Amino acid sequence: MSIFAEATATAFSLIINANADLLEIIGLSMKVSLSALLIACILGLPIGALLGTFDFAFKNTVKGILTALMGMPPVVVGLIVYLHLSRSGLFGALELLYTPTAMIIAQVILITPIIAVLSSQILEDLHEEYRDLFISLVVPPPNALLTYLIEARYSLLTVILAGFGRAISEVGAVMIVGGNIDHLTRVMTTAIALETSKGELALALALGLILLILALFVNFAAQQAKSLLSVQRYGG
Repeated sequence: MSIFAEATATAFSLIINANADLLEIIGLSMKVSLSALLIACILGLPIGALLGTFDFAFKNTVKGILTALMGMPPVVVGLIVYLHLSRSGLFGALELLYTPTAMIIAQVILITPIIAVLSSQILEDLHEEYRDLFISLVVPPPNALLTYLIEARYSLLTVILAGFGRAISEVGAVMIVGGNIDHLTRVMTTAIALETSKGELALALALGLILLILALFVNFAAQQAKSLLSVQRYGG
C-alpha cells in the first residue's frame, strides 16, 4: 500500500508540475489520435452516408465486411501495417515505419469501420423514417441527406467520440508500428506498458490518471450529446 501511495503522490506531483516528459507523451498521443480521428471521419462518414441512404449492388456485403473489421484485433492491424511499411513491404520506400505517421495509419484502419458502420445505422434509421415523406415532396437526395445529417448531428457526435476513445486507448497496433521510441513515438498507452514493466509506477500512474480523465470526458460528452438529442426530439 505504501508503494501505491508513494507512486500516487509522485504521479500527482508530475501532473501539477507539468513534467516535460509527461507533456511530450500526452501531446504526441493527442496529435496521433486526433489526426487519425479526422482522417477516419473524412473516410468513414461518407461511407456511412452511402450505406445508410443509398441502395446499390453488394451493399450488404460491404456493410458485413466493415462490421467484421470493427472487431479486428489491433495487433493484427499493426502486423499488416508493419508488413506494408517495412523495407521489404509495398510502401517500404516511404520509410514510415516507427514514425507517428505509421501510428496514425494503424489507428485510421481501426476506427474508420467503427465510424462508418455506426453512422450508417443512424442515417439508415432516419432514411426509413422520412423516405416516403421526402419522395412525396420531391426532395432531391442531396437535400435529404443534408437534412439527415442535421437531424442526426448529436448522434453522429457520439459516434465520433467513440472513435476518439478507441484511438486514444489503443496500444497493440501502435506499439508494433511505432516501436515505442522515446521522444519520437511514445504515447500514453505504450508508455504506461513500458513504465509498468520497468517498475516506474509514478509516470505510469500519472499517464493512467490522465487517460482515465480523457475516457470520463469522452463518456460525459457522449451522454450530453444524447441528452441534447432527447431534448431536440421531445421538446425537453
